[in-house]
Amino acid sequence: MQETKVPNGTQAAELTRGGRTLTPPVDIFETDRELVMHADLPGATTDNLDLRFEDGELILHGKVTAPRGGNVLAREFEPADFYRSFRVHDSIDTSKIEAEFKNGVLTVHLPKEARHQPRQVTVKAQ
Repeated sequence: MQETKVPNGTQAAELTRGGRTLTPPVDIFETDRELVMHADLPGATTDNLDLRFEDGELILHGKVTAPRGGNVLAREFEPADFYRSFRVHDSIDTSKIEAEFKNGVLTVHLPKEARHQPRQVTVKAQ
């Protein structure tokens, strides 16, 4: 996967209009069967997360709102949007992309197509 640095056209600009935009840190690991991406998204919830595959890109977008409740005694947290996109290689079976979100970490599974996975070859004796 290759990160796309610049949001694409008006649509991406509209997604992040009107405030700070953060680039969440991401780790990507490769196994024989898949790529696994972990994105740190503190303060996010599944309700404000948007993950989509579109035109060869995996796009991660969301909004983090300020915590509410009680009188504010100090405030260092600013609400912000986050945005990240990655170009997905054609060896990925995009119809089988899955994701889960737990404890502020988004984990995305990008399985490789069967033809790109290693397979054991049987060696026959003569």
